[in-house]
Amino acid sequence: MQRVTAQLVAGLVAAVLSLLSEQSWADGGGPSLSERVIWAVNAGGDAHVDVHGIHYKKDPLEGKVGKASNYGMRLPILRSNQEDQILYQTERYNEDSFGYDVPIREEGEYILVMKYAEVYFAQSQQKVFDVRLNGHVVVKDLDIFDRVGHSTAHDEIVPFSIRRGKLSVQGEVSTFNGKLTVEFVKGYYDNPKICALYVMKGTLEDVPKLQPHPGLEKPEDDDDDDDEGEVGEEGGKKKPPKGTHHRVQSGPRTPNPYAADNSSLMFPILVAFGVFIPTLFCLCRL
Repeated sequence: MQRVTAQLVAGLVAAVLSLLSEQSWADGGGPSLSERVIWAVNAGGDAHVDVHGIHYKKDPLEGKVGKASNYGMRLPILRSNQEDQILYQTERYNEDSFGYDVPIREEGEYILVMKYAEVYFAQSQQKVFDVRLNGHVVVKDLDIFDRVGHSTAHDEIVPFSIRRGKLSVQGEVSTFNGKLTVEFVKGYYDNPKICALYVMKGTLEDVPKLQPHPGLEKPEDDDDDDDEGEVGEEGGKKKPPKGTHHRVQSGPRTPNPYAADNSSLMFPILVAFGVFIPTLFCLCRL
């Protein structure tokens, strides 16, 4: 009898907890952002808890791979909260490719957030590298300065999913063995780096946004420029490749109006010169 009563009580408690959980989700009170984050690290720095409650652990690669740098500590980082600037001021870089292994045990939708700031170089094309996720290139030719400028926070956000032992990211699929490898690949320019990163369960809508950057807003004239592009085979507009500039010539080069005037002025000068020489010769004979 006591055993049956205990089972009934346990079942009742489980039912109540389930109802409370469902009500919490219905009211929008599901897991907090910090609870959704399964792994986070402050690369090149110490442990840190950000304004969202995310716990970044101390860099596990310290003394093993690459070099830690706190060069950015002397600079304020635009677009970031004062309390979280440390996440962009420290970094780990390496003279070769390097990365972090993130254990993932549950299937679902995930987001990888990588935090960057360029605190050393003052122009583009000085540090350009790729990012790979289990061998898939998810960020190509990342040039932080070219994206946002100097000492400015920049987040690279990559959604991916794990279903039935498969990793799906940006339309590519591969076998998943429980470990996510985030690799920063050395490019032609300088060395790859990372300031901080975390992996969370959720969708793009769940990721906190950086503060606005007025200099990165798209000018209104961009739409007009796009409309002036060449017409493609499908009837759409073909945009010129990024970084190229085309000068459109509206017609034949206009002749210089002064070219004709110069030639017309030369004729009377030559005539006068031709009359002057014989006259001078005759005067000398006299």
